[in-house]
Amino acid sequence: MFDIYQLSDDHEAIREAVREVVDAKIAPHAADVDANARYPQEAHDALVATDFFAPHIPEEYGGVGADALATAIVIEEVARGCVSSSLIPAVNKLGSMPVQIGGSEEIKQKYFPAVAAGESGFSYGLSEREAGSDTASMKTRAVRDGDDWVLNGVKTWITNAGVSDFYTVMAVTDPDGPRGRNISAFVVEKSDEGFSFGEKERKLGIKGSPTRELFFENCRIPGDRIVGEEGQGLKIALQTLDHTRVTIAAQALGVAQGALDYAIGYIKERRQFGKPVSEFQALQFMVADMGMKLEAARQLTYAAAAKSERNDDDLGYFGAAAKAYASDVAMEIT
Repeated sequence: MFDIYQLSDDHEAIREAVREVVDAKIAPHAADVDANARYPQEAHDALVATDFFAPHIPEEYGGVGADALATAIVIEEVARGCVSSSLIPAVNKLGSMPVQIGGSEEIKQKYFPAVAAGESGFSYGLSEREAGSDTASMKTRAVRDGDDWVLNGVKTWITNAGVSDFYTVMAVTDPDGPRGRNISAFVVEKSDEGFSFGEKERKLGIKGSPTRELFFENCRIPGDRIVGEEGQGLKIALQTLDHTRVTIAAQALGVAQGALDYAIGYIKERRQFGKPVSEFQALQFMVADMGMKLEAARQLTYAAAAKSERNDDDLGYFGAAAKAYASDVAMEIT
């Protein structure tokens, strides 16, 4: 009856497998990735080779079908070694989640196998410079033209832009319609004519994950690239965020755990007054406080992941709470 407070053997095995890959193939390149603000190709290749590139993709589309908790553990463990690299599986889930939630079987069959195989990544185009939190005020438009849609506008702060081949993009399809119910979701491909990218943003952190604008200039896409029904885009987008705030909470856990592990290793090596500084109670208090808060954040995040898997009614609250608290803890520990 107490299994609810213990990870399954499968989840623990996933953690061990990811940690082994991270320690051998990803963490050794993390400093260089950050120093040179370059995409972590070594991590990309390692994640593809071990099926951790997009573990959430269901088995019927060639994926491993990892549940929400397993996916969170993958992201957590990658972030422990390289935070930029953790955005590879995290953003693949973010970008493809709208298709998983609202897409037709045809559109899933079209895009998911390539992502599952690691051949293509999936990014998410929601935010604009004047429509960040207030997403309903977006200006990007999609106009029907025969059997096609033509997109015009700009999306901002798009993670892994230019690296991913596929993009779920939200656009206004009925400018005179009710606010929030006049937005639709589409899949845009990197090769589509009229679709281009801005320069990479210069960031204070997570420098290995490119953040760029998306430009749509009379970008024509086939009509079957709409995700869900017309006018349901914002609803799908917000449901997507409910599920994927959990993944960013998991990323924060990994950052915090990596920092705590490093700190503990350092204070065991550093000596003063003839003994390791880890024997000084003042430092022990600090480490205990960090560990306590990290474990509290982990339990909240894992509870939110379970709610994501079950699609519980209170997922929105738990996902937001986990992301906020785990991020605060990561900032404090680092």
